[in-house]
Amino acid sequence: MANSKGRRRRFGAIRRLPSGRYQARYPGPDGVMRPAPITFATTADADDWLAEKQTEIRRGEWRDPEAGAVSFRAYADKWVEERELAPLTRDLYRYLLDKHLTAFADSDLDAITAPRVREWRAERLRVTGAKTITAKAYRLLKGIMETAVDDELIQRNPCRIKGAGKEKAAERRIATVAQVDALAEAVGMRWRLMVYLGAYGPMRPEELAGLRRRDVDLDALRVRVRLAEPERMNGRRVPGDTKSEAGTRTVILPAFLHRELRWHLESYAEAGPDGLLFVGEKGAPFRRSTFGRKWRRARETVGMPEGFRFYDLRHTGHTLSTRSGATLKDTMVRAGQSSEKAALIYQHSDDERQEEVAAGLDATVRKARAATTEKAPDKRSGTDLARGN
Repeated sequence: MANSKGRRRRFGAIRRLPSGRYQARYPGPDGVMRPAPITFATTADADDWLAEKQTEIRRGEWRDPEAGAVSFRAYADKWVEERELAPLTRDLYRYLLDKHLTAFADSDLDAITAPRVREWRAERLRVTGAKTITAKAYRLLKGIMETAVDDELIQRNPCRIKGAGKEKAAERRIATVAQVDALAEAVGMRWRLMVYLGAYGPMRPEELAGLRRRDVDLDALRVRVRLAEPERMNGRRVPGDTKSEAGTRTVILPAFLHRELRWHLESYAEAGPDGLLFVGEKGAPFRRSTFGRKWRRARETVGMPEGFRFYDLRHTGHTLSTRSGATLKDTMVRAGQSSEKAALIYQHSDDERQEEVAAGLDATVRKARAATTEKAPDKRSGTDLARGN
């Protein structure tokens, strides 16, 4: 068939429909004839469209129009399964897909457009007011769609909202030495060491959950952090690696914790080298929900702000260590933190320097306690035990 200029067409075909409009069809790189998604008023319009398709194929820019006809939820589920994710991260992604990305669940990948993403985000912020969780959901959506681009299922990522995936972290709160002591007293004798290790270790909750007797050298005041046991949404703990490579470390404790550590080992830790350091009243590993209730009551008793989390004890430990003379390098090693840059910056803080940090932290806490005692003698039970040697 000749085109409107009288030349014989070498690519594709055009036919006139009963309606009077024209349909264009072309062979893809796989040899399959595909129709244009629209019809044309004239053969010239159809011919121009075919020329564009031929150019796309020659440049390697052509994509199968059916490639994006893949269910977002099916693709997202596969995306999660194909990645080596930590258990808590996997749980978070499943939660975000189930609760915050349901608007796209039944959509094909190529039906998720930039306007739809903007509408979804605005709706999430308006209905929930939760900026942090919306940012997490947006980052997950963007990551999934970016992989779809790499898989050549869609041409461009529809997540193009500047700053939508950023979370503005709230200013971390810190406690005073007196407040840490008060929290340890209020949370109960079984859990007071956990408060002290959270502040002066400073150890993460999942690291504390994984501690065994064999990890503790009482005479040398050293605690070996070898693994982490994060609690999943179903309440089960999953033994695994620490949060980063730097998380596997030996923490040298300040001397004032010697009596606390000895007393806890004698009174509450499970028997045997593999015995857990922290267990509940019935002998089971501590649960986040159970401990959370005790923590909230203790926080209220002490008069701490509602937003003060157990995890904020780590920030307290960072601050006190720095005040005692530790460098940023020292505190990063102590807390088991790392990044690509930090791998070089923090690797030279050795045991000798960590002993100096622990000694400085010991002096800082003792001085603060002494000042508190001079101002108002502490008459609470267990005070002598909390003050150490």
